This record gives sequence, structure tokens and C-alpha cells, in this order.
Amino acid sequence: MDNTESTDVLIVGSGFGGAIAAYHLAAGGARVVVLERGPWLEAEDFDHDYLLGSSYTRVFDFVAGNGMSVLGGNCVGGGSVVYFAALPRAPGFAFERHGSIGRRMWPAAISRDTLDPWYDRVSQVMPVRQQTWDEVTYAGGLWAAACDHAGRTANPVPVGIDAAKCTNCNWMMAGCRFDAKQSLLTNYLPAAISHGAEIRPLHEVQQISRTHDGGYRVHYNLVDDEDYRIHTGTGTIEAKIVVLAAGAGATPVILQRSEPELGKMPHAVGRYFSGNGERLNTAIINEDRVRAVLGLDRGNGIAYEANQIGKGPVVANWDKLDASLPEYSRFSLEQLYFPPGLGTILAQAHGADGPAWFGVEKKEMLKQWRSWLTIFQMTEDDNEGVFGPPPPTGNAFRISQQMLGRGPLNYDPTPNTLRGWAEADAEVRDILERDGLATVLPWTNDLVGAYTVHPLASCRIGDDPATSALDDRHELRDHPGIFVTDGSAVPGALTVNPALTIAALAERAIPGIVAAARERGVDVAYGAPLPSPGANARPLTATRGG
Repeated sequence: MDNTESTDVLIVGSGFGGAIAAYHLAAGGARVVVLERGPWLEAEDFDHDYLLGSSYTRVFDFVAGNGMSVLGGNCVGGGSVVYFAALPRAPGFAFERHGSIGRRMWPAAISRDTLDPWYDRVSQVMPVRQQTWDEVTYAGGLWAAACDHAGRTANPVPVGIDAAKCTNCNWMMAGCRFDAKQSLLTNYLPAAISHGAEIRPLHEVQQISRTHDGGYRVHYNLVDDEDYRIHTGTGTIEAKIVVLAAGAGATPVILQRSEPELGKMPHAVGRYFSGNGERLNTAIINEDRVRAVLGLDRGNGIAYEANQIGKGPVVANWDKLDASLPEYSRFSLEQLYFPPGLGTILAQAHGADGPAWFGVEKKEMLKQWRSWLTIFQMTEDDNEGVFGPPPPTGNAFRISQQMLGRGPLNYDPTPNTLRGWAEADAEVRDILERDGLATVLPWTNDLVGAYTVHPLASCRIGDDPATSALDDRHELRDHPGIFVTDGSAVPGALTVNPALTIAALAERAIPGIVAAARERGVDVAYGAPLPSPGANARPLTATRGG
């Protein structure tokens, strides 16, 4: 298949940045087409298994780079389908960070105060609510009890979860069969479709070129539904406005590949990548000490053995989110259930000879998997990631038919980043190893390097053209009509889960995108009512297009 079409607005990606743009522009009267690389799955399509070809392998994109691996979403709804629905707001100091450039990296127009109204808008649609202690899992309760024992505090995180629908199945990272998780499949996307937006799955955008009238032509490959290495056709769509929201691991690659046709890219495209300062530790809980020291008992002589029971991240320690602390010493510690697979491979074994992720000691460690407690650290890094030359197609060289790829990202952590990780590691050990409660072991970096589930900043907004690819309206410098609204626009690590911040920034960018579209002759207005909270309108097959 080879065709050329036209539309007013072409959006690449259907995660937070893409879905929000799709709704507002379609509701404002523009013709909108959304191209999504991954498949379109609905609630009944999400499987509770790990078999190749199940939803678990279809909706993830795991790309190993040099020194950094990135786990992201690969489906309609993007990262909102494969996240734990943790939706905190970034602390005020995150917007004042200097990072590696030695001066404020965020645009002067954006602070926590100025972003709060946009946070409010997203929180109304998702909707976001504060969990109560009655809702937390055993793992969250254990983390909270350990924090209290160590003189620290703990908090249930704000979430986008409908508690009445949640069954505590613990599969929410790979979609939600029960529509309890407020992913974009339940709000912005169906609302966009109701206003005429077309969502086209299995369309992988390769590059962008210019049209003779100053618009843009987006080139895509059609991806096989079972083997993502196979392309079944090509096509192009012309548009007056292009919104890139393919994720921080793919958006810069598309722009780099487009440079021969579009012209020189801003210096910051594909640079200043941040992994949100992320790192993981696995604690092996000593059941006897937990019972004796913390007084925990869930019956039948079991103190804990509950790693696998319940939902996603429910309890976080935010004591180090203190603006008075020096940069790189501020971080959050979040109890997290990481599903079997990477978690069991990458968790180190204490005292192992050779690779710490393999061997007899690791086998013994795996026998205790019910007594594991995984702590997810979000620290401040130095934006040291840089993308090398793009692969021939897509954002990676595909290794397997689904999920796995080798990408062009290079990441060499600076002393600042390493110090932040070390301080967070020490804090986790001080909390969980106190009085023999657990043995804390970091995930290995020798197999895949550092790793992140929240990639950011590879095409970031800012005031300085030398260090930011986008202006504060999210428009690509020197390329009017191209906007970026995904995590790559976030300037740096946030020390908390970034989903709500990405969404708030996307909401904030819409008035500027509408104004640019009007300047380019698109009959579109801004000001449509927000989608109804938790609408749960089902996207219908007949509306998918393509």
C-alpha cells in the first residue's frame, strides 16, 4: 500500500501528549489524524500472562542503548496503558533546577505555580484522587511501617484509579482488563474520536519532509500486527501542523532522520536526554525480623510474603523532596511491584561470583520472590543522554518480533548523577536494613546499563536556543508548525512520576498550537469543554480509520 492523503493536523503517537492534542484540536474543528506505532487493545484484550504474543509483549517497547535502556509504551494510549497510574505533581524546586547547564533549564514562563491550573485540568479529566491507607497493599504497608520505624514518613500516592472497579489483580502495568485504571483509552482518546479524530494503529512514522506550500509531509510504514520487524506497506500524509508525541526515545530519532529533508535541526534535538534519575533496589525481607521488629502478621504465621499481591505503586517516601537540600540530593523512594521478567533478571544476588544477576546465589534469591520489596528511586540527573545516528527505520534495530530492540542512545552517568543514585541507595538501605529487616540489593547495571521507564528531555523546551530544541510554546525552533508535546519536551528529571506533568504541559501547549494552526489556514478554535471525567466511552473499531 502506498498513498498520499491530507489533513489539517497530523499527530504522531497517542500517549499523553498525543491524545490531549488530538482531543482539543478535533473538538475545535480541525481534521485530525493520529498515527500510532503499536496495536490498538481494549480492556478485554489485556491478557494476564507473559507469553510471547500476549498483550504483555505487544504493548511494551524495551530498547537497549549504550549505558541506558528505555522501557516505554507501544500501543494506542501509549504510556498511559503501561503505567501504574501514579499521578503526583512535580515539586516546585524541580522547575528551578540548573542541572548540567548551570542555570535555570525551564522556560521563565513555567513554574509550579503557573503549571498548577493545567495540572488541575488534567486531574479533572483523569480524574486524580488521593488514596487512603485502607487501600494500600501489603507491600505498601510494609514500606510505610519500615519508614516509620526508621523515623521517616510515607504517603499513599495520588492515582488515576477507580477503586470501585479495581480488583487488585496486580496486572495494571500491562493494561487494565477492568477499566479501573484511568488510561487515555477511557477519556481523551474516545472524546477525540467523538469529534472526528482518526486513530490509526500499526503506523510507524519514519520522517517528515516539506510540501511546496509550506506544510509538511509525514512518511510512515505499516507494521505487521505480530512481527514488528515486518513492514507491510508505506504511505504519506500531508498536514499543515505536525505534533510529535512519539516519546522521548522516538521523537528525536524521527527528527534526526528528517534533517536531510527538513533542514538543520536545533542543536538540542537528541541531546540532554534524562532517565528521570531512575534506579531500582530489591530488598529481600527477613520474615522473622519483620514479625519481631515491626509486629506485622497477616495470618497463618506469615509476616509478609506478599510481593505479588495488589496494585502498582501505592506508598512513597518524600522526605528528601526538600528544596533546601542541594541539587542531586533530592529524590523520592516509591514502593513498586515490578512484574516478573526484567525484575527477576536484573535484581542482583548478594555475594555472587561473576555477574550478580546470574548464578546459584540468584537461584536461591528467586526462591524468596514472595518476600521481595522493590523500591523505585527517582533522583536528579545531569541530562547526559545523547542519541547517535538514527537506525534505518523506527527508533531501534528490532531484535525480536515484539518488544525488544537496540537503540542509538548513549548514556554515561556523570559524577553528579552517580552521587544522587548513591545517596538514594544509602537512604533505602538505612530504612530497610535497620535492625535486620531486609538485605537491600541494587539492580545490576552491567547487563543493560541504567534503565528508565520515564524517559524525558531529548527535545526539551527552554529559553536558550543552544540548550533547548523547543521554545516555551513547544514549537520546534526554526521549523514553524512542528510541535512536540510528549516527555521529550520536559526539560529534566522531576524526582516524581512524570505522567501528570507531561499531560499538564500538553494541555498548556494547546492554545499555542491552535494559534499556529489558524495562522496556517486551519479553521480551528480553542475552548471546548474538557472530556467528562472517566467517560469510559469505548473506541469503536469502525472509527479507527486506516
